[in-house]
Amino acid sequence: MSLIQVSKLTFAYEGSYDPIFENVSFQIDTNWKLGFTGRNGRGKTTFLNLLLGKHEYEGTISASVEFDYFPFQVKDRGRMAIEVVEDIAPDYEHWKLMRELNLLQVGEDVLYRSFETLSNGEQTKMLLAALFLKDNHFLLIDEPTNHLDMEARELVSQYLRGKEGYILVSHDRAFLDNCVDHILSINRTDITVQRGNFSDWWENKKRQDNFELAENDKLKKDIKRLSEAAKRTSNWSDEVEKSKNGTLNSGSKIDKGYVGHKAAKMMQRSKSIESRQSDAIEEKSRLLKNVESADSLKLTQLHYHKNRLVELDRVSIYYGETPATGEINFDIERGERIALSGRNGSGKSSLLKLICGEELKYTGTMRRGSGLVVSYVSQDTSHLNGSLSQYARDYGIDESLFKSILRKLDFSRVQFEKDISAYSGGQKKKVLIARSLCEQAHLHVWDEPLNFIDVISRMQIEQLLLDYAPTLLFVEHDREFTNAIATERIELSNG
Repeated sequence: MSLIQVSKLTFAYEGSYDPIFENVSFQIDTNWKLGFTGRNGRGKTTFLNLLLGKHEYEGTISASVEFDYFPFQVKDRGRMAIEVVEDIAPDYEHWKLMRELNLLQVGEDVLYRSFETLSNGEQTKMLLAALFLKDNHFLLIDEPTNHLDMEARELVSQYLRGKEGYILVSHDRAFLDNCVDHILSINRTDITVQRGNFSDWWENKKRQDNFELAENDKLKKDIKRLSEAAKRTSNWSDEVEKSKNGTLNSGSKIDKGYVGHKAAKMMQRSKSIESRQSDAIEEKSRLLKNVESADSLKLTQLHYHKNRLVELDRVSIYYGETPATGEINFDIERGERIALSGRNGSGKSSLLKLICGEELKYTGTMRRGSGLVVSYVSQDTSHLNGSLSQYARDYGIDESLFKSILRKLDFSRVQFEKDISAYSGGQKKKVLIARSLCEQAHLHVWDEPLNFIDVISRMQIEQLLLDYAPTLLFVEHDREFTNAIATERIELSNG
């Protein structure tokens, strides 16, 4: 056992006014299975890069282990997979590699195939197996679940559960819960380390947030009451001061000594109220620093005149003469939220594109309702650029509502001034989702919408959908999200 010590860490990118980290201190045990969570853009990947020595910083990071990063960058993807393993762990023992691959249910034949021909799941498993062959190395695992189907996620999480000595960045709650024993969290104003899995951390956070919200409401009432008392006291003091030079109704002269004494007492009381008000304001300012935005939003979907929106009867999609799917039979009815699942390569994305109106070769019968308006969220974000305002105008959506959704999903107002092309992967996906939620459509079709999106935003999107209740067809490998959202499930089998 050894420790990774972080002391007074401060870092900002060149040209930036806002530091990513400021005077941060904590420690990590190298035996931990550490889940790393935080909103998009808060510095998770930056911190991993600091551990890897990629940036200069103030403060100290001390460790007696070496760090390795997943995913390992394979420069020549045309080489055989076993050659990639040799690049990662030159002194590996073959029996140990086979032990790791067996745990991940990868056959030995995969080693002798070109790395680029391996599926996403096979590449992920191969790289993890190779990286865990190295002794006295602490592994920095950055979002291994992207593009993995549910079955592959389950297998990789079981594999990691049997390991130790890593930081795992993942936004999949079920995945984190299954394989971590501590959580490192980048919050709005600090970084915390806590024992337990993600669900333990989230329950503690909700309790703390609820306590702070209750205290905040109490202090707001106290401040209002004290402010009104201070105003009344000030008015009384002014009236007394004015009476110093007056006379009583009876014609007698005012006792200036008595009036002065009374004014002094009122002044003392006013200062006491002012002091209590100042203390309450100071205490209130310490609250809500890590409470995430929870503003409610009003969203509406276009009403379709028929109950059935789409019908597929023995539909098979083809690329050339090769079938991309088996025969598919299902309907989409108004109000349903259908989760489309299946292994990678089973044709899920092709089916979504066909339903959206893309011209693909297919057999069987597909009926789309006349005048059906579909809002589509694709996996690809490479086309995004320009300002948010221009993007909203291009799609004809309400800019105010669009930005309100993004604010709820942790966009700062500074982000609104940036070009979308400069956003992180998670922020770009949020732009696509916010745009879709604003569009007036009868049917929303989302293809792996949550890739790169942080876990708290996933839960907020989940709640928005439950409140909004749109008709939705989606592909998503996040088990918790799918369980919460789906009213129906369709599974495609390969071929």
